Amino acid sequence: MKSLSTSVSLITLALSSLLSVTAVGQTQVIHAGKLLTVAGSEPLTKQTVVITDGKITAVKAGFIPLGKISQKNNKATLIDLSSSFVMSGLMDMHVHLQGELGPKNDRDNLRLSKSDRLVKSAYFAKKTLMAGFTTVRDLGSSAEQSYALRDGISKGWLQGPRIIAAGTSVAVTGGHGDVDGMSPDLLDMHTAKTVCDGPFDCRRATRRAIKFGADVIKITSTGGVLSDTDTGTGQQMADDELREVVNAAHALGRKVASHAHAAAGINAALRAGVDSIEHGSYANEESIELFKKGGAYLVPTLMAGDTVVALAKNTNFMSAAISAKAIRVGGDMIANFKRSYKSGVKIAYGTDSGVSKHGNNGKEAVLMYEAGMSVQDVLKAATINAADLIGKSKSLGTIEVGKVADIIAMHASPLKDIKELMDVDFVMKSGEVVKSK
Repeated sequence: MKSLSTSVSLITLALSSLLSVTAVGQTQVIHAGKLLTVAGSEPLTKQTVVITDGKITAVKAGFIPLGKISQKNNKATLIDLSSSFVMSGLMDMHVHLQGELGPKNDRDNLRLSKSDRLVKSAYFAKKTLMAGFTTVRDLGSSAEQSYALRDGISKGWLQGPRIIAAGTSVAVTGGHGDVDGMSPDLLDMHTAKTVCDGPFDCRRATRRAIKFGADVIKITSTGGVLSDTDTGTGQQMADDELREVVNAAHALGRKVASHAHAAAGINAALRAGVDSIEHGSYANEESIELFKKGGAYLVPTLMAGDTVVALAKNTNFMSAAISAKAIRVGGDMIANFKRSYKSGVKIAYGTDSGVSKHGNNGKEAVLMYEAGMSVQDVLKAATINAADLIGKSKSLGTIEVGKVADIIAMHASPLKDIKELMDVDFVMKSGEVVKSK
């Protein structure tokens, strides 16, 4: 029998060998036919991107042979995208990965367990990644499952986009973000502990969300289209409640995203200092001034409006209250987005997927373009601006040395046909190829 010291020595040697293997850098080389390094700039032709251990280490003109890149004990692997348009991975700043709007939602709320929801959200997360979206903000899901999905993906246990997770919304009792459309006993059972009333209770709710894992705080300053109550889309969270949420979140290093439709709620949230307005359906001139003054982003979610209008007109599973709001608000979102964009409001890309189908996130780009946004500005919204909104400009959003290798490719250029963003052929996240046609 080997001695204890001998066994320890063998284990130490094995670990040392393992560490020496994993310490050797893995190098990948992309030959890109067209390369958009930074959205808003002109794409470059015939470029070589070098990636080591998941980060971009060089961007060079021409197709550099592997022999000139490989080093001793570090052989390079070629990824041939010489006939493709290559750019940074896309980012969606507003998703809900735990479900999709449809006629079976009420049934699923009763029949699916928390574990079922987690498995389903993993399925939706992978669909989102395969669509070319390497980073998302999940703005409203059951907290524990949402954080587990985020962490599982981060640890490499599951394939999905990088997730900035909010968990449950900080919302006022009876307002959008609180539960609705159930019997009283179920309402009581399913009310989240982040539902609050009054400024100090909303401060508590914010701190609680952060304590349990929230990367970002999602609030609902106005009513919402999909609340199954006839409470409208006007301001619901009071000014003092909004201020306390923002102050508490910022003090603990978290940004605040505010769902907001009506102008009064948009403006109150902006005055309180939120970092983004989600939807912004009825932003007025004061809203635009406040956006510019505070530097907040608008996340327009045109897909949500497009989806709910179609469902309200062509299906019968929505309640009368929801259908009426869907047709009214959904139809108005585009005109308000046009005005905000033309006025110079900062725009970050977001779909509200979960209302629309997961994996179709690229359609938002088409709707933004059809509403008058330039293609380059659409691409900036989905890369540079999104990275800035989540505070990750140093690591994400462009193809530059030192950045994380989140890279996608399409057969043709989206600068010539924006619909190419709906058919992404190649996806790399953190240097790992997860899709290649």
